[in-house]
Amino acid sequence: MTADVMPPVAETTDRLIDLVAPYADILNADLAQLDAEAVFSRTKWQAIRDSGVLRTPFKPENGGAGRSFTETMRVLEGLGYHCRDAGIAFSTSTQIVSLATPLEKFGSAELKARHLPRILSGEAITAHAITEESGGSDAMNITTVAVREDDHYVIDGGKMFITNAPVADLFLLYVRTGKPGPFGLTCLLVERGTPGLEIGEPMDKLGLRTSPIGRLTFEKLRVPVSNRVGAEGGGFLVLDYVMKREILYAFSLTLGEMRHRLDTVTRFATERSQFGRPIASYQAISHKIVEMRIAVETAAKWLADTGAKAERGEDISLDLASTKIVVSEANVQTALAAVQIHGGRGVLTEYGIERDLRNSVAGTIYSGSSEIQRNRMAALLGL
Repeated sequence: MTADVMPPVAETTDRLIDLVAPYADILNADLAQLDAEAVFSRTKWQAIRDSGVLRTPFKPENGGAGRSFTETMRVLEGLGYHCRDAGIAFSTSTQIVSLATPLEKFGSAELKARHLPRILSGEAITAHAITEESGGSDAMNITTVAVREDDHYVIDGGKMFITNAPVADLFLLYVRTGKPGPFGLTCLLVERGTPGLEIGEPMDKLGLRTSPIGRLTFEKLRVPVSNRVGAEGGGFLVLDYVMKREILYAFSLTLGEMRHRLDTVTRFATERSQFGRPIASYQAISHKIVEMRIAVETAAKWLADTGAKAERGEDISLDLASTKIVVSEANVQTALAAVQIHGGRGVLTEYGIERDLRNSVAGTIYSGSSEIQRNRMAALLGL
């Protein structure tokens, strides 16, 4: 299977979840070493490209597979299940949402023709630059300013914690072109190598170590007005469109990881014996596995329901925040339970159980922390 040969759109979701299964051996190779050294594997990225997963939600006329919102979530759940390298999987989700998604929806015909084929094939790696050192989750008060000078914007400032930044070829910058607030944001597409764009070295971190993050610095960065994605001042509309997909796609990956973890723990507990019988027969262990199962299925229901509502065009503001909280926190809880059930093996790097726990922590922070999500829900409820 190659990136140019995709299964038919009418195919069942059971088949979609196995889209990347033929590439599992490549995706899971040398993971302990790559994680320890924080290496983004180009070999694994090629497998992602060959699988066709990057084309999943995009229109056939743009080179995509034409999958629906919920079908894309199913594909990414499968990636999370079959791929133990959570970093390369997270970079894949970022690739889908960071630039291709807003470019297809809001970009000019010229920008789409020039960039979408390279992005959907994975030839060009992408990142979106939203977070700033002083702002964090406060995207409405971005301080990086773009000043219009004739047919260019001139930008000074910087971004940090940008997923894929150290390896990216294309960036979507969220900058301020107006007053503070949602209608002062604008999105600009910038290519690597543009004078005035400085890309920092990868930042060392706790988990998702094979997905690089880094800083961007802008010094008199000149970007043509023709590189704008959406209208001037329309950045909030772009961000809102992207974030729905970022959360539901990324946490579909998480669901797949949780399902694989549950299968692994169940198998281990039935095969591992202590005091003459399988440890699964002890209530202290069996109840942990039951709680893991409940957490996984609860996460699955939230994702399925919220994804279906999004596909119908309904307001999902409350549902999206709830879904992110439920899934991200369940991921931490089930990862910790897996470590405890595996005992001494759970803390050894060679078994990969502790890596799951390290990877899980980031999910409660990126795309709006659990605390931010609760604040958002409280505001939406009029509290």
